[in-house]
Amino acid sequence: MEATDIEHSLMVEEEFDALFYYLTGVDFPGSSVTYDIEADKLTLWIPYTPPATILWFGNTPSPEDCLAMSDVHDVKYINLVEEYLASRLAKVKTLYVLRSSQMPRFAGFDHLKPRLLIDTTSLQPIMDEARVIKSEYEIDMIRKANALSSEAHRQVARSMYGMSNECQIEAAFISSCTAQNAHTQAYPIIAGSGPNASTLHYNANNQPLTGRQLVVLDAGAEWNCYASDVTRTLPIGSAFSPEAKAIYDLVHQMQEECIRRIRPGVVFRDLQLHATLVAVKGLLRLGILHNGTADEIFKNGTGSAFFPHGLGHHIGLDVHDVLSGDLLRPAGESMWGKRRPIGPNSLRAMIKQAAIGSDDPNDATATSGGREYNTLHPNMIVTVEPGLYFCRPYIEAYFLRSDQHRNYINQAVLEGYWGVGGVRVEDCVLVTEEGYENLTTAPKAQELLRILGVEG
Repeated sequence: MEATDIEHSLMVEEEFDALFYYLTGVDFPGSSVTYDIEADKLTLWIPYTPPATILWFGNTPSPEDCLAMSDVHDVKYINLVEEYLASRLAKVKTLYVLRSSQMPRFAGFDHLKPRLLIDTTSLQPIMDEARVIKSEYEIDMIRKANALSSEAHRQVARSMYGMSNECQIEAAFISSCTAQNAHTQAYPIIAGSGPNASTLHYNANNQPLTGRQLVVLDAGAEWNCYASDVTRTLPIGSAFSPEAKAIYDLVHQMQEECIRRIRPGVVFRDLQLHATLVAVKGLLRLGILHNGTADEIFKNGTGSAFFPHGLGHHIGLDVHDVLSGDLLRPAGESMWGKRRPIGPNSLRAMIKQAAIGSDDPNDATATSGGREYNTLHPNMIVTVEPGLYFCRPYIEAYFLRSDQHRNYINQAVLEGYWGVGGVRVEDCVLVTEEGYENLTTAPKAQELLRILGVEG
């Protein structure tokens, strides 16, 4: 479009909004932002805080404060925004609004609307494209969030001895974050032990640890509104059962091999498939899978009985950041990470796409501006979070009762693994020009076992 066709855009924040923060660096409500494209001027409009409100609730940043901490061109009080809009919109042809719910509301706007082209659909995709590739500042914030969370995971491991309930694990993590001045969790903490570890989004965190083998701790703090997402699996007690140790080692192998493959140009779907194939081969060695070759069982989709979710997602201002749904899209679904169910049909679809090199955007790839968003690019940050789970209701209902799958699952051997519950490990990984940088430094594998004093 020519500059004369792109005149003005508007966004209003009522509560925390990642897009608003991305534009302004401001995270308090009651604010608006306008961008005059012709003048190339980004203006933040903030509420005035009366002295009586300061007495009871404290102050909000002044215009001078906001200018100092943000890259906006100007900051004004929001009581002036209606006058500004009435004047400016009388002179432009096009108004871009992020969402239809954020249309201007001032006397006289209804009279201006007939002469304006109002676009409520174009801004979001453009902003998503910008947000998926992180700036150096954003990388620093996410690195800091990971450092805080990694230290909290380390502190939990150091204090595990003597804990008797999942709630104590959650409390120890929050305590460490708060002591580091990180007061906000990026998502509800998961501290699931025993069978609770096989529930992907368990968050009751209130069950005793006695008699259970493992606990999955999925917890990450925010720093300056940027998220981290970190998972570790910790043995309960001073020794592994052979079954728990075998699954623990296999999941770490899945993650390590996938992280080593991260570099620009890699299709994220292929990492998902590689993790699944590693899992199938390992489960065959353990005897949980049988009656077929690794290739045969893999192509049948039976591995999804134990690894039933997406390998990862983008991370940024949202823990499941923009365009995460495009990392794995065999059927156009919009879910991602652990929210993205990978059943046998999805797995077979991805295998087929990988075999034929499908670039159909309705199948595997979302493209915009020439960039494929199922493919890794420098300065993307993604999670890598494989897991293996022994969720009895799920496996019995959808696999052990299925003629297509039950022949490949050795139920006698599987019986010895129900008590493991589940194992997941998750890091945040930056895609670099030459490969990757793991931003998560929380101890795992043998380092974690040494801190816990567990014989590995």
